[in-house]
Amino acid sequence: MGAESIDFNRSSATGPSEPIRIAIFGVGLIGGSLALCWKGKPGLHVVGHSIRQSSVDKYLSLGVVDEATTSLEAAAADADLIVLCVPVGNLDEYLDRIAALPLKPGCIITDVGSTKASVVRYAERLKLRGATFIGGHPMAGSERSGVEAATPDLFENAYYVLTPTGDTPVAALTRLEELLRWTRANVVKTDAILHDDIVGAISHLPHVIAVALVNQIARYNETNGLYRSLAAGGFRDITRIASSDPFIWRDILLNNRNVLLKLLGDWRGEIERFEQLLREEDGEGIESRFRQAGEFRSHLPERRKGMITSLHECYVDVPDQPGIVGRIATELGQARINLSNLHIIESREDVPGVLRLSFRHAEDLERAVALLQSLQYSVYF
Repeated sequence: MGAESIDFNRSSATGPSEPIRIAIFGVGLIGGSLALCWKGKPGLHVVGHSIRQSSVDKYLSLGVVDEATTSLEAAAADADLIVLCVPVGNLDEYLDRIAALPLKPGCIITDVGSTKASVVRYAERLKLRGATFIGGHPMAGSERSGVEAATPDLFENAYYVLTPTGDTPVAALTRLEELLRWTRANVVKTDAILHDDIVGAISHLPHVIAVALVNQIARYNETNGLYRSLAAGGFRDITRIASSDPFIWRDILLNNRNVLLKLLGDWRGEIERFEQLLREEDGEGIESRFRQAGEFRSHLPERRKGMITSLHECYVDVPDQPGIVGRIATELGQARINLSNLHIIESREDVPGVLRLSFRHAEDLERAVALLQSLQYSVYF
């Protein structure tokens, strides 16, 4: 069944069918993008909630939702679907408050947190009256944050994981899947514990490693500033996730701490194996480790979106001339190439300027490189 054929059988003999009411708590990048996937679709009505009036006003001014409120009770009233897009550390609190409300019979509650086992266990203990909780995790993101960065295309071609339990009603799971088809994501169902094991390895552990590596180099830099000066290009790219929101990641890592502790133990084993290869001057062993990694990495999907946002950037040498940056941006715009960010890295009289151009999609990057090279600009990665 396609998204355009969603039918929750809400019509009655006495009048027209009522719209499906979707309440989103926390309309930021993820919540706002979900709202844009559903807003304006036939038979759907999207309500946004924030504890701050300024955020409510922003949601409405940006046209992300149909209505918005600071009242949790008003947002949840008569909702068919409640989506909790709040930080992982606040999920239990929101579930407590929502569970105390007179929810509509058959209401589905889901979340978008990147850890699932703890919230699924908590929801099971709550014994929600007439409602069903189904854990959710859209595995997509952006280098930007906030509702201003929301886009209905965020989840397209991404994995959207749902973690139903053995007690989850089939009808509720089917309804949620049907609504999620508007996101154009690939919905996957798995166990909450398995989800946390896998996501811990492919997302949480890399964030810890990136932070530790950057902090290690920062300590070296305290005695020699050349470390920071030379830590450009590749180092900056492979450690960019170290700049992730500290508060969000504090909650995620503490929530998934048991998985992370095991993964970090395994990681120490990998590092110790490298140490041994270096002590023994085992060049063949080092080659083998790189070869194994390269073979596995070559089979990773390239076009599928994941939790760690793909980096699509190039660098352009530009002469120190008035209006040069504007001309490049204009050329890209006229070619209908979507530029997501532009950063001037260096511009001095005696040195050509360097622009870093960022794109959301690999296709845009490829087209931009071809265009700029045809215009005789020096482009490199």
